[in-house]
Amino acid sequence: MKPTVKYRLTLLLLLAFCTTSRAESRLMIVSIDGLRPDLALRADMPNLRSLLKDGSYSFWARTTPVAVTLPSHTSMLTGVVVERHGIKGNDDNAAANEKILVPTIFDLAHKAGISTGMAAGKSKFTVYDNGSIDHSWAKSGTSDTVAGQAVNILRQFKPRLMLVHFPEVDGSGHSKGWGTRDQIDAIERTDKALGMVLAELEQQGLRKDTTIILSADHGGSGKTHGKDDDRSAFIPWIINGPDVLKGIDLTQFRELKIATYDTFATACKVLDLPIPEGIDGKPIVQAFESIDLMNTPTTKPAATQPVSATDNRP
Repeated sequence: MKPTVKYRLTLLLLLAFCTTSRAESRLMIVSIDGLRPDLALRADMPNLRSLLKDGSYSFWARTTPVAVTLPSHTSMLTGVVVERHGIKGNDDNAAANEKILVPTIFDLAHKAGISTGMAAGKSKFTVYDNGSIDHSWAKSGTSDTVAGQAVNILRQFKPRLMLVHFPEVDGSGHSKGWGTRDQIDAIERTDKALGMVLAELEQQGLRKDTTIILSADHGGSGKTHGKDDDRSAFIPWIINGPDVLKGIDLTQFRELKIATYDTFATACKVLDLPIPEGIDGKPIVQAFESIDLMNTPTTKPAATQPVSATDNRP
């Protein structure tokens, strides 16, 4: 019996489906230096809110106890506490002379053949450029400058893993004070810069395959930040991407506490990289459509609306 036209068409469609490779996962880590969660809610941040609406999030994540830029970012990118990664200084001298004692997410990705990139608005971020970052820019600059460099890297090289670090909110906090109108203006400028990067991902056709983790290294109070200050300790943690649950406030998982170390482990999950044994972080599997069996609930929480701009939670 000859196969029917319908049968042949179905067979061709199945063959096409089976031979089409799944798009490679991509990851962008966005760090807004000094972004205290309540200030993100006060400010007009339509691009951050778009990530909230279609992603999972917490405004109760914590940074390292020291709550300063270079040690905290290194914990974000290695998944271990400051005492284990070895970066305790917070200036260009530390970047030049202190050695990271454990692999960064760039190291793991580079070893696995994943292309990497970084655009950072502080020169001390050269500490991460040890040969594992294929395309790197790290200099003092505004959020607009960083966005421009990030766009250039995306346009030319399209790295699968990229760090984008915006410095301006922290700079405004130190010069004008956390929570001032000047800092709110800096937050809003940074959100516009974030919009430039998101628009470039769309323009290059990369957005649909890109998971974005947006967070910060610390908050602040007065004109400074550091240990023993909850206003420095709390940071936003937002994840948005093709396999991420939409509109989920992760505090619905009562036992889940998110820390900056978890960014590294979650990045490993997104990029299908093995998670090193003994790290201090964990992948935030509760944010994903396919929830792993790691003591997580078997039912998904109900989708919630992103918190409003008048919400004053820390």
